[in-house]
Amino acid sequence: MSEHEQAPFTQDYDLGDLGRGGAEIRIAATGDDLARIARWLDVRAVEAFSAVVQVRRHSADRFAYDADLVADIGQDCVVTLEPLTSHIERHVHRELHLAHQIRLKPGETIPLGVGAGDDEVPEEIDSPIYDLAGPLLEDLALAIDPYPRKEGVEFAAPAADEAPAPARRESPDRKSTRLNSSH
Repeated sequence: MSEHEQAPFTQDYDLGDLGRGGAEIRIAATGDDLARIARWLDVRAVEAFSAVVQVRRHSADRFAYDADLVADIGQDCVVTLEPLTSHIERHVHRELHLAHQIRLKPGETIPLGVGAGDDEVPEEIDSPIYDLAGPLLEDLALAIDPYPRKEGVEFAAPAADEAPAPARRESPDRKSTRLNSSH
C-alpha cells in the first residue's frame, strides 16, 4: 500500500484517554470491510478478520500495543487453481512513541540517539489518535502465503520428452554481423 492509498479498514483510538490499567479493544471487520481488505491484499476473499488489542501506557508519550489477530483468507491453489482457505493467527507487538514536534533553528540538527536504525526502537507516531487496525493489516499482509497450495498437492514439472523444445532465436549481434559482412 502506498502512503497516499487509503487503508481498507481503520479503528482509531485516542491513546490520550488511556488509563493506568490500559485498555482491551475488540476489532472485527464485516461485510464491505472484508471485501475492501481482500482487494487491498489482492486475494480472492477475506472471510474473517478479528483481533483483541491491548494498549498500555508506559509514560506520557510511550505506549505498548499487543494484539492477537485471527483471519481466514480465501485464495486459489497455485497448482490446481481450486479455492482454498488459509487460517492465520498472529501475535502483533509494537512499542509506540508519541513524537513531540520539535522546532529547530536554521542550521540546527537533532543528534541521533543510541539505537537509531535499530528494529527495536519504538515506532514514532505524530498523534495520540492511533489506528489500531493498521499494524494488524500490515502483519496480515506479511503472513499470507504468496504461493498457496491445497494440502497434499505438489507441482510436477513436465517430463523432458513432454516439454516443448525452446525456440531458437538468433541474437541481435549475430544478425548485425551477418548484415555488415554481406556488404
